[in-house]
Amino acid sequence: MSEELAKQLNTEFKESETLDTLKALAERFAGKVVFTTSFGIEDQVITDLIFKNNIDIKVVTLDTGRLFEETYKVYARTIEKYNKQIIPFYPQHEPLEQFVAENGPNSFYVSVDNRKMCCHIRKVEPLGRALKGMECWITGLRASQSQNREGLEFFNWDGGFKLTKYNPLLHWELEDCKKYVLDNHVPYNVLHDRGFVSIGCAPCTRAIQPGEDFRAGRWWWESNSKKECGLHQH
Repeated sequence: MSEELAKQLNTEFKESETLDTLKALAERFAGKVVFTTSFGIEDQVITDLIFKNNIDIKVVTLDTGRLFEETYKVYARTIEKYNKQIIPFYPQHEPLEQFVAENGPNSFYVSVDNRKMCCHIRKVEPLGRALKGMECWITGLRASQSQNREGLEFFNWDGGFKLTKYNPLLHWELEDCKKYVLDNHVPYNVLHDRGFVSIGCAPCTRAIQPGEDFRAGRWWWESNSKKECGLHQH
């Protein structure tokens, strides 16, 4: 067996195992399993597996109102390619309007507390509504993305949202995801070609330099390498 064939088989088995598990979860948690996508390259792999195989899993996204234009473009291209529904959840306008009025539009640069409150209003609270009534939450988390995620398992109990969380790409590498989207002609965010490995809100995300931590491009003005927005901290 050649090294290239070994790599190919490894990729194929990863894909088939992920697909089989997604189908099994859709059956076990009938109507109560949801996948949240931010249209990053990992999420596009999962979206492709769900949509092209017509798996009964609800796909939703959190639109913070501060996303990159490139993110909206891949959002539109994804809907066009699969002709499937992706349900958006937006921040509630009253707390957001009050927060911006009191602190300004870019107060997340001023303090960690302001940044976390901004994330809570724009992401965490809408996520709570997206997960309401669900029993299984599928994410695009990978173990190699950050120190915080190295200890994850495929299935974890989320005590905050009170449901089972499944991380199908846990042991995929970034290169596995890139290969998948290219081989399967999956739309992806062109910012990935410009050094953006983790893509969130435009004011809070930058490209990373060679050798930098995977999460270095998120909230780069903060020093903690375990930075999270609050979505995956329960």
